[in-house]
Amino acid sequence: MRPENLLKQQEEALTTQKCSVGCPVLDRFLRGGIPCNSITELVSESGCGKTQFSLQLLLSAQLPLSLGGLSSSSLYLHSEFPFPLRRLQQLSHSFRSSHPTLFSSHDPCDRIFLHPLHSAHQLLDLLHNKIESLLSNPPPNTHLPIKLIVIDSIAALFRSEFDNNPSDLKRRSSLFFNISTKLKSYANRFGLAVVVTNQVVDFVGSSDGLNGLRVGNLACLYSSGRRICPALGLSWANCVNSRLFLSRNEEVLGKETGLVDDDGFVQKRTKRQIHVVFAPHLPESSCEFVIVKEGVFGLER
Repeated sequence: MRPENLLKQQEEALTTQKCSVGCPVLDRFLRGGIPCNSITELVSESGCGKTQFSLQLLLSAQLPLSLGGLSSSSLYLHSEFPFPLRRLQQLSHSFRSSHPTLFSSHDPCDRIFLHPLHSAHQLLDLLHNKIESLLSNPPPNTHLPIKLIVIDSIAALFRSEFDNNPSDLKRRSSLFFNISTKLKSYANRFGLAVVVTNQVVDFVGSSDGLNGLRVGNLACLYSSGRRICPALGLSWANCVNSRLFLSRNEEVLGKETGLVDDDGFVQKRTKRQIHVVFAPHLPESSCEFVIVKEGVFGLER
C-alpha cells in the first residue's frame, strides 16, 4: 500500500460518521465512537465486558444524530448462548430513563433484531441470502433503517469446525476473507457500523507478538495476569479495520498501607481497561472503565 493511500484512509476514518457507545468519556477516547463504513473488533477474555459494550451499542445506535447515535435499528447475531436478554432489558430500562422524551412511546428493544449463529457457513449464508434484503427493506414497524451489525462472537463460530492442518487452515482463511469482504461491502454500501467480538488464547512462546509478528501498537497483551493473544490468528487480524482490546486485572487497594477489610483480607478491585491495538484514526492509548447496573462507563484519568 502506498503512503498516500494510508493518509487517505486515516482522513476518511477521522471524518466518517460514528456511533456513540453511550458514555461521553468513552466517546472522547474513541474520537466520537465506533466508526461506520468499517469493521471494529472487540477482543478480550471472557468476563471483560465485550458483550456489555455490544448491548449498549445496540441501544445507543437508536439515538438521533444530534446525540451521537445513528438514528437506526440494529442487528445482533449471537453465537454465545444463552442470549443475555435480562441484561439487555436492564440496560434498556436505564437507557429509557436517561432519554425519557425520546422513548416514551416505545421500547428500544423493539428496534433490535436478534438471530442465533451456529457456524461460520451459516453466517456466510445469511450474509449472501438474507441480510442484504433486511438492510434494503427493513421491517416497516421499526421506522428506522439498520445501521449497526454486531456479531458476538466470531471466534465461537470457528471453535470446533476446523482442525490444525494445512487444508483446514486454508479453508478457514478463505471463510475469513469471504465473511469480511461481504461485511465491508455492506458497511460501505449502507453506511453501517460493524462490530465483531473475538476471544483470546494463551500466548505460548518467547518471541514478541503473534508467531513472531507484532500486530498493532501493543507488543503483547495481558489480562488476569496472563499473556494472551487474539484468537483466529494473523489471517483474521487482516480482515478487520480496527482492533480494541479489553483487559481485566486485580488491583490491590492500599498496597502501601496494607489496607485490609474487617476479616483481615487484603482489599482488591477489578481494574478494566480498553486499549487501542490498531485503528486508522486512533493513536495508541487506553482508558479505564467500569461496568455497573446502568451500563459501561469510562473513567477520567
